[in-house]
Amino acid sequence: MRHAVLLVLALAASLAQAAVVHVAVAANFAGPMAKIGEGFAAATGHTLKVSTGATGKFYSQVLAGAPFEVLLAADDETPGKLVGSGHAVGSTRFTYAKGRLALWSSQAGFVDEQGAALGSDKVRHVAIANPKIAPYGAAAMEVIRARGLDVALTPRLVTGESIAQAYQFVATGNAEVGFVALSQVVVPGRPLVGSYWAVPAALHSEIRQDAVLLKAGADNPAARALLDYLKSEPARKVIREFGYGL
Repeated sequence: MRHAVLLVLALAASLAQAAVVHVAVAANFAGPMAKIGEGFAAATGHTLKVSTGATGKFYSQVLAGAPFEVLLAADDETPGKLVGSGHAVGSTRFTYAKGRLALWSSQAGFVDEQGAALGSDKVRHVAIANPKIAPYGAAAMEVIRARGLDVALTPRLVTGESIAQAYQFVATGNAEVGFVALSQVVVPGRPLVGSYWAVPAALHSEIRQDAVLLKAGADNPAARALLDYLKSEPARKVIREFGYGL
């Protein structure tokens, strides 16, 4: 009986310490974060409040005072700028994943393994994330230039605010192909939809995705706990399963 009472008291103490973490997550990492969030909640009792979108937009919102406590960016530049401006804690910054880019079509067999479809006359619209605010969009433009297709494709580009919107343009048929995150195409436990080309990393700058504790979360132990959990093997396993490098 005494053991049961102690167990209840311990559980009550644990729940009393549970907190909510407001985390801004780059759109490409929405799928992995949903799964990681489940594991984090089960392991710590903390709750995630997740906002997904373009990294550049989050940067502007943080500068304007948005109450995000943790940022999982799609690049390493944005967290660095936030540290430099005093909006983030420099000692907490680390690379949680290395992103992979894919050229994707919702039509099976449309995109070949060498990406030659990008220069096809059948392609009237190419979806990309806004290269000014989304690192995956900037990487997509590098690939287009590397293939010598910038002049031909610029009039055909359909630009989304984030990689999630670029994906939707292709999924809904508003673009025949689009540059998306590989993690949006190769989803654990889900059959492949359409066809894709995994873009060789040599065709664009490395997509190092950094996480950092923002000043709004400096006094929230749960925010620091989330950053620690991202380095744990359960979280890293999910990251690998979605096609990211570590």
